[in-house]
Amino acid sequence: MGAWRQVGALLTGVLIGFLGGLFGKGGSAVATPLLNLIGFPGFVAVASPLPATVPGTVIASAEYWRSHLLDWEIISWSVAIGTPSIIAGSFLSHRVGAKPLLVLTGLLVLGFGLSFLLFPSGKSLAQFAAENPDGVRPSYWHVRLVGVAIGVGFVSGLLANAGGFLLVPSYTYFLRQPIKKAFACSLAVSSALALPGTVVHAYLGHISWPVTALVALGSIPFSYLGARLALHSRSAKLERWYGLALTILGAFFLTQM
Repeated sequence: MGAWRQVGALLTGVLIGFLGGLFGKGGSAVATPLLNLIGFPGFVAVASPLPATVPGTVIASAEYWRSHLLDWEIISWSVAIGTPSIIAGSFLSHRVGAKPLLVLTGLLVLGFGLSFLLFPSGKSLAQFAAENPDGVRPSYWHVRLVGVAIGVGFVSGLLANAGGFLLVPSYTYFLRQPIKKAFACSLAVSSALALPGTVVHAYLGHISWPVTALVALGSIPFSYLGARLALHSRSAKLERWYGLALTILGAFFLTQM
């Protein structure tokens, strides 16, 4: 691994740490296209960021916990049901191949970015929360929880990430949660779901541990800074930032494929 690649991996960690804390996701979905553009081979770019996101997500999640934004029912169901799903998806990833996974990552990032940018949900969720003072629990609550956990877990296993970039929009659109609570729950669940995926991808030989160490070194301090900024930002503005960041990244990555 050349010196410039090492610097690139470290700076990738800085970026995903900050964005992860700010937007409630581990950041491996963001790190994958960046590492691939730097020149790391397919499965190294796909799998190596996964374990690197764990310490940063834990630190950022602690900041949201102090602000009483964690919903433990959402977290416990997501982890319990998402864990076997992410393991199943991880074992199937090598059969799909690295190139399709990279393309799928870019498409998902772009699609969710556009949805947040063009169709923000903050106003409708605020009204829904006002009408439900005992908690925002839409109809078929547990069915929605199970569906989100299975779907996000399986796709995240295929893509070798902890699912944060899928959890936030799923919690917002399907579970009808406000954006900051979606960020908070996503970080907590991502830190847990990254562990089984890491074990499987390490067993399959997809992880470069030197790359993981560099990404983690850059991400840990900036995860805290990102979380602090998010907690002091307006929800509507935060949602727009989130959509813009994902849209730019997804479009840029797909043009380089």
